[in-house]
Amino acid sequence: MDMNRIRERIEQLKHELLQLQSTDGSWRLCFDSGTMPDSYFIVILRMLGYKDEEVLIRSIAERILSKQQPNGAWKIYPDEEDGNLDATAEAYFALLYSGYMRKLDPRLQLAKQFILRQGGLAKIRSLLTQALLAAAGQATWPKSMRIPLEVFFSEHGLGIDLFSLSGHARVHIVPIIMLANAGFVQASSTMPDLSDLFTSSSKKFENDSPWIAALATLVGSLSLSELLPFESPTPQEKAVQFLFDRIEPNGTLLTYTTATMFMILTLLMLGYSPSSPMIHRMITGIRSVMCANSHVQIASSEVWDTAMLVHALRKAGVSPTSSALELSGSYLRMRQQNLRGDWDIRNPNTPAGGWGFSDVNTLYPDVDDTTAALRAIRPYSLRSPELQADWQRGLNWALTMRNDNGGWPAFEREGSWLPISFFAFDGAKDIAVDPSTVDLTSRTLQFLGEELGMNISSNWIESTIRWVLSQQEKNGSWYGRWGITYIHGTSAAIQGLIAVGMAEDHPAIKKGIDWLLQVQNEDGGWGESCISDKVRRYVPLNHSTPSQTAWALDALTAALPKPTPALERGVEALLQSLDRHDWTYTYPTGGALPGSVYVHYASNNYIWPLLALSNVWLKYI
Repeated sequence: MDMNRIRERIEQLKHELLQLQSTDGSWRLCFDSGTMPDSYFIVILRMLGYKDEEVLIRSIAERILSKQQPNGAWKIYPDEEDGNLDATAEAYFALLYSGYMRKLDPRLQLAKQFILRQGGLAKIRSLLTQALLAAAGQATWPKSMRIPLEVFFSEHGLGIDLFSLSGHARVHIVPIIMLANAGFVQASSTMPDLSDLFTSSSKKFENDSPWIAALATLVGSLSLSELLPFESPTPQEKAVQFLFDRIEPNGTLLTYTTATMFMILTLLMLGYSPSSPMIHRMITGIRSVMCANSHVQIASSEVWDTAMLVHALRKAGVSPTSSALELSGSYLRMRQQNLRGDWDIRNPNTPAGGWGFSDVNTLYPDVDDTTAALRAIRPYSLRSPELQADWQRGLNWALTMRNDNGGWPAFEREGSWLPISFFAFDGAKDIAVDPSTVDLTSRTLQFLGEELGMNISSNWIESTIRWVLSQQEKNGSWYGRWGITYIHGTSAAIQGLIAVGMAEDHPAIKKGIDWLLQVQNEDGGWGESCISDKVRRYVPLNHSTPSQTAWALDALTAALPKPTPALERGVEALLQSLDRHDWTYTYPTGGALPGSVYVHYASNNYIWPLLALSNVWLKYI
């Protein structure tokens, strides 16, 4: 193993990162969530009739077109077989509506043929895409979306606890059911007609769950608003207030651009003018979450990227007192949250103090960003009683977010059980709820062990360890929710367990390491397909990616007392993958909505390789 090459690469990565740092101390790298939000934004702008956004629409359309495959389809990850129906339909609609392409354009003809080969628009299964097409008058509103607002917003306790859904699900579902109940359609003179993409004249989606639709119809037929005592405010007024209460300072709905777009449609349904200050503010907010003026990010990742890059740079030898990291520390301290969000419902009596994912997030902190930020600013936390109190407040928030089963969720402690089949869309199990996850729980363990010295001797920690061990698959791997997928989860679990004192030769650790070695590629690296996330079993990518190779190396380095040939091959593969700027360099290794949205973090090619190489250097030099 050539330690000089490792050191040279570490220095190169450090230099590149310091050049990329913004003047406020943050890193503002692209969170590439595919073409779905791009397509939606073009549709929304055209629905609003905006005339001064032509340059913007054209640049987004060009980006969408650049992602089309030779067979006419669009994909949500490069190795997706043939293409993705939902992504292709979204792109086709947006490009037509943009006005820069026509149906007879050969590239759109190829897209149309692909859509029809897949069974047409009736086969679309994404909740959001179905709702967008219905709001545009291109399809019939699914009956299963017409859930009476009384189910969620009546004081008489008629149905599902809205706050047992995840926060990101809530801010998408509430505007959609409001639109569906109203049968809202926003017509425009320039809107294309997609009826030729249905294989029948019904313009209905096939996955409109029969029993859910029947239930919605039954409940709707009862005229709940007439049967129930009058409520003031009404369920609709409560729903509207629910949305307004979650608007972030930049005008986005809980920082999610897609949720913001559906709220814009809801405002139109409520009678707001397209030129109203509120809608203008939201459009401006969406534009503020764009990358390179051509990609609409679902959300932006400044806080996560900055906190993790500070950690990686410190591991690589950059002093916390350097001007660059001092500036980053100031940036992160200013992003600590002081407002009580929905997390307060199941974690009352805990002061606010977490950090969110995005630069403007003030209402939606999460455990992963909080522990990352706490680690990043810890060297500065003892400089004054005030800084120490703020740091302790953040730590207290993260610790109290643990679920009763010993694991940590992302955003909110686990609520009551929900009948997930109530939501007839792909990925509902992962999208609608926010359960404990192995990868996030294990990263929390790693933080507690490495930064606070907490270990397996604590009964409190032991319950978390038991939960993580209970989640190990028979083959030795762990599923990771927020990264792709089993490599991510297995790496996190091994590092977290070792950080709190589990022996490197513990059977679970050895089994996890054995599994990683079994799935090592011939070139020495690691690579896992996004398909794993959908089918819930390991599917090899058959190519190595920088971030997945780095994850595996970090697990091996944590567990192996000295270098092995497999580890050395992995290091060589990582070094080579960083030079190979092909599709593997931008392969989406971030999990978002299983089966629907996968993310390429530009930061992933810095954070994880720099940590992995630095860990190898520090342990084996």
